[in-house]
Amino acid sequence: MAANNRRMSGKKGAQVGSGGQRRRGLEGKGPTPPAEMRKGHKKNRIATAKAKQVQRRPVARGRGGKGTSEMVVGRNPVVEALREGVPASTLYVQQFIDNDERVREALQLAAERGGINLMEAPRPELDRMTNGLNHQGLVLQVPPYEYAHPEDLAEAAYDEGEDPLIVALDGVTDPRNLGAVVRSVSAFGGHGVVVPERRAAGMTAGAWKTSAGTAARTPVARATNLTRALEAYKKAGIVVVGLAADGEAEVGELDALEGPVVIVVGSEGKGLSRLVGETCDFRVRIPMPGGAESLNAGVAAGIVLYEAARRRA
Repeated sequence: MAANNRRMSGKKGAQVGSGGQRRRGLEGKGPTPPAEMRKGHKKNRIATAKAKQVQRRPVARGRGGKGTSEMVVGRNPVVEALREGVPASTLYVQQFIDNDERVREALQLAAERGGINLMEAPRPELDRMTNGLNHQGLVLQVPPYEYAHPEDLAEAAYDEGEDPLIVALDGVTDPRNLGAVVRSVSAFGGHGVVVPERRAAGMTAGAWKTSAGTAARTPVARATNLTRALEAYKKAGIVVVGLAADGEAEVGELDALEGPVVIVVGSEGKGLSRLVGETCDFRVRIPMPGGAESLNAGVAAGIVLYEAARRRA
């Protein structure tokens, strides 16, 4: 009998106080992650190797130079950036992350876009990459924007048999305003936007999102010195028109909008800088019967671009 008891004691089975561990072990763990995210998978090794090659590759500079790379952090910002078509090179996902709806959507959007490396990284590495920001386990690497040269915009217009219609921004520092201007230029058949290299908004993820995808087909050029770039346009026979609250004429009275023109928009608070204002061939104002003191750059550019498009139709 004792021997029989010993045999029975060695038998495995559910133990008292297991807390339902066996039942939870049978529950699903969510959808299987993409092959690029599964450690040891061939596609994961290829994605890791590609990411390392990108980091080692020297940066090729365009005629207008390149901006700096950028990180979009947090689950909602990353998903929104992917939805809006913001360029991305790598999506970093924290190891053992809670696989909620936003994480699944980010992975799905990145896979559908193609060309985006999926990298799994421990939390301390993501903390280091983002300087301690609340990344929530998702970080999107946005590559540097490749700017055109101001001359490229006019040349492209002439190649299409059209008179250049270009917007230059003077002292506009909000990327959302830049994105709105890019969107208006695209909507009204313009040929690009010129921004100064310093003290001005650049093509960040915020600008890309505000442009609603139009930044993919509307070039942005960067000028080392905006005044010299405008003078070069004038020498090439392009009229430079500045928007100013105290302009000598109203926008609707300006026949120059029918030909090759650069429209210069200043900041909402300060308007055009002195040197830029002196460089303009004309300074015009937008009539505002409502009595508003000024308009933001995106709205002002849209009004003048509409007038130019109407005259050219």
